[in-house]
Amino acid sequence: MGQFFDTFFSWEHLSSSLPQVVKGFITNLSVMVVAEACVLVWGLVLALLRSTQGRAAAPVRWLAVGYIDLFRALPGLVVIYMVGFGMPIAGVPWVSNWSLFQLAVLALTLVYGAYVAEVYRAGIESIHRSQVAAARSLGLSQAKTMRFVVLPQAIRRVVPPLLNDFIGLQKDTALIGIIGVIDGFRRAQVYAGNKFNLSSFTGLALCFVVITIPMTRLTDYLLKRDQQRIAAGRG
Repeated sequence: MGQFFDTFFSWEHLSSSLPQVVKGFITNLSVMVVAEACVLVWGLVLALLRSTQGRAAAPVRWLAVGYIDLFRALPGLVVIYMVGFGMPIAGVPWVSNWSLFQLAVLALTLVYGAYVAEVYRAGIESIHRSQVAAARSLGLSQAKTMRFVVLPQAIRRVVPPLLNDFIGLQKDTALIGIIGVIDGFRRAQVYAGNKFNLSSFTGLALCFVVITIPMTRLTDYLLKRDQQRIAAGRG
């Protein structure tokens, strides 16, 4: 057991590696914040495209469905690798000149946009059709009905599941080191390789725990509050 604790919980290595690990972890947090903002917008666009009605919109609707199915099926690690290395090699206009940070954000947005789109769609479909009919009877167009009647209620309902997706996004930022981003994982890996000790990864794990657990508790609180609101409304 002594060897186990010395490998993973050595105070000497933990304290000496932590400043560099935290510095790298700030990169993870930066990627998470930028990607979350992009995912919120991209996921909403996909959800609206998938929710379009009528024959004329069928091609757009099926493209959105295909995109969502594809990126929900692909592992995040594969997408990050393909975007991070594939885009520059393929010479994709504009994107090929992006920094590693930007490519990491793009990859995470592509993946999590598909998940968040389904969360938005669930919220949109949870709004009773009578509210849409009432709005249309008052002369609102389909677009205005979606903007002023459906979306405000739908987004409020999906905040807790959105937070769940963002917890997953925050943890998946540890994968961006595979394309060369100097994040917390990469710095912990370098230290562990030099010192033959894994306490740096323990420090990195603590960084993720400090961020993830409060987000989890906030999600639980919002879910409980939403359930109480629904119960009170039924009563």
